[in-house]
Order: sequence, then structure tokens, then C-alpha cells
Amino acid sequence: MGASTTAKTSSSSAYTTLAFWERLWRTAGIQSAGLFIIGYVIYGYQPHIGASTDALAAFYDGDRTHILIAAVFFGLSILNLLWFAAALRTTLADAGQDGWGAAATASSTAAGVLFLLLTAVSAALTYSIGGSGNNTVTSGLNDFAWACVVLSSFPRAMLTMSAAFGLWRARLISNALFAAGVAAVVLVLLGGTTWLSGGFWAPDGAYSRFVSPAIGLVWGMVVSGVLLTRTPATRSGW
Repeated sequence: MGASTTAKTSSSSAYTTLAFWERLWRTAGIQSAGLFIIGYVIYGYQPHIGASTDALAAFYDGDRTHILIAAVFFGLSILNLLWFAAALRTTLADAGQDGWGAAATASSTAAGVLFLLLTAVSAALTYSIGGSGNNTVTSGLNDFAWACVVLSSFPRAMLTMSAAFGLWRARLISNALFAAGVAAVVLVLLGGTTWLSGGFWAPDGAYSRFVSPAIGLVWGMVVSGVLLTRTPATRSGW
């Protein structure tokens, strides 16, 4: 009985060890990217700015189930993004770069708020507003969502920058990877200038819809990989 109880306690305590939580949150960037991609695929093709009434109704009312399911995955992706930033902040603090860690916390919070707002707008439109027959409100909120996508470029760029500069100053990444991080900062920041009335550089254009998010997702997965190679300090953040 004693041996059995000991074995059971040892097995159940595997999920309470510091190593387990360290690894879980350091991989949160990969988890966030995966959940976002799943949600994005399920969500579908959101109508462009100034879309017709029929297009808006077909998406927000016709794809109701898909949008609400996608909202769950987007919410989980945001949670993992915040945990990823917390793991990055702890790693940078242990390396003496707490300033960059604080920047990661602030920027991830701002980005998380914007992403939650985007998800809430889409969920509200498909849950009740889109089917209410108020086409002016539906069209306005749809355009507002695209504006939020553009403005999210700024906190996303700051989060990218805090990881690139913080890890480089802590000598946890090479000069080549730092240069890639700086390039990612510039490319993500450019997403905040996509205000043309149509085409590739519009708020609902290919750059805002595909290119800028892809850069952020790839960089987040790269940073998660870097964090996994970092040996935890004796003072655990978890």
C-alpha cells in the first residue's frame, strides 16, 4: 500500500514540477500560432471594407457556426500569447534585461486587448447584430474590425522588437537571428501604414490579411524555440 501510494503521488506530481511549467509556457508561442492558424482557417474570408449587404449577411449570418467556433480558438491563442510574453519576460529578467521584458509584457497586453476586441466584434456581429437587419451598424463594425487589424501592427512590432533586442542584448541569439528580428520589426510595423483605398496595401489587402500576421507567427515560433534552449535560472519564475 505504501509503495503504491508513493508511486501514485510521484506520477500525479509530474504536472506540478517547475520543469513542466517552464517547458509549457516557453512553448506557448508555438501553441498560440497553431491555435491562431486553426481559428483563421475555420473563420473564413471576412468581407472587405465597404462590402455589400448581401456579402455581409452571407458571412456573419450564413457562417455563424464557423465564426463562433473560430472565436474559441482565437481566445485560446490570445491566452497562449500572453503566457508566451510572460515566459519571455521571465527569461529576459533572469538575463538582466528586465527593461525589454517589461516592454514584452506591455506590448503583449496591448496586442491581446486589440485581438480580444476583434474577436468580440466578430462574435457579436454573427451572434445577433448581423441578423438584426441593421446594415449600417453591421457594415460599420466590419470596417472597424479591419481598422483594428491595421492598428494592431504597432503593439505586435513592439513585442517583436522586445524579443529581438532583449535576447540579443542577453546574448541568447546570434547576430544573424537578431538581424532577422529587426527585419521582422520593420515588416510588421509597415502593416500600420496600410491605409490605401484598395489593393495589396489596403486595410483588408493581402499585406494586412496574410503577410504581416505570417511574419509575427513565424517569429513567435522562433523565439519559443530559443526560450526552450535557455536553461532556467535557479530562481524560477513559475
